[in-house]
Amino acid sequence: MSKMMKIGNILFWITTLAVALVSWRFFALGLEQAFNGMLAHIQERQLAFVLHVFAAPVALATGLFQFLPNLRSRRPNIHRWCGRLYGVAVVTAGVAGLVLALGLFDRPVAGAGFLILAVLWLGTTARAVQLAIKGRIREHQRWMIRSWALTLAAVTLRIYLPFFMGFGQMEYAEASNYVAWACWLPNLIVAEIYLRRFRRQEPEMIPAA
Repeated sequence: MSKMMKIGNILFWITTLAVALVSWRFFALGLEQAFNGMLAHIQERQLAFVLHVFAAPVALATGLFQFLPNLRSRRPNIHRWCGRLYGVAVVTAGVAGLVLALGLFDRPVAGAGFLILAVLWLGTTARAVQLAIKGRIREHQRWMIRSWALTLAAVTLRIYLPFFMGFGQMEYAEASNYVAWACWLPNLIVAEIYLRRFRRQEPEMIPAA
């Protein structure tokens, strides 16, 4: 691995973990202060919102470790338990995300984007878990890459949102119409390109639990 790739990986880890930790700021600050700009949009569904912003960072943090080759090969039990925690976190955050998306009556474009994201996130993760249980680990890994690409929407959303609100001079409600699609669609496209071009030779299989 080149020096630039190592630096890129380190920055990716730092950014992803930072997003996970920052998402939990409402524990210390409370909802009103932590998500002041979004409060008007979540007041009627605060429980779903809290579940989403609590569980999604868990998926983000545990998902990082699932792609460490040494962990998969040398500590398969830890890999499996992290996978179970990841699955529970995705189900919790995904279902809560569905509830939140269905409540965006005033912003149907944003609602549709977040709704499809939640459905695909739940679907790809469920498929990955199903394949792992069946011992079809190579296929499981491919579906986990798709699931992880959608999990990373939490990171890309925080990149695009300031861009649209800052450089685009948009309010949150308007910016969300673009971010609801931009945060996950490119991720999934990149994942598919990667799977088709660079994953023709699959990694070693891990014994199923």
